[in-house]
Amino acid sequence: MKTFTLVAGAVYGLFSVILGAFGAHAFREILEPARLESFETGVRYQMYGALYLLIVGYILSFATGAERWIALLMILGVFLFSVSIYLLAFQGVWNVSLKFLGPVTPLGGLLMIISWAMLIWYFVKMKNV
Repeated sequence: MKTFTLVAGAVYGLFSVILGAFGAHAFREILEPARLESFETGVRYQMYGALYLLIVGYILSFATGAERWIALLMILGVFLFSVSIYLLAFQGVWNVSLKFLGPVTPLGGLLMIISWAMLIWYFVKMKNV
């Protein structure tokens, strides 16, 4: 689980830099300003998630289910949050309705919040800080 978390963090980091570069250059020409701003929000939170996963990947031992859930919830939350924003940003360009993804974005955000709360709880309960 430690390796999976670290790899997920590195992959999220890699793709947030790539997508951020596309957003700063190529996508400026095809996305409306409001859609581009949403896209950039997805990129920003993907990078936050990447850094979070790299840090918890190093500090957690993953010996308990709670430690594994801390990572899994962030991995899934970032994916749902950012990917749904990316797809929604492009629905006008692709001329498709992806409004059904609207509830997916806050669900991803909720999973990230739960992961953060679990991490706080983990630190509070740690004996050897």
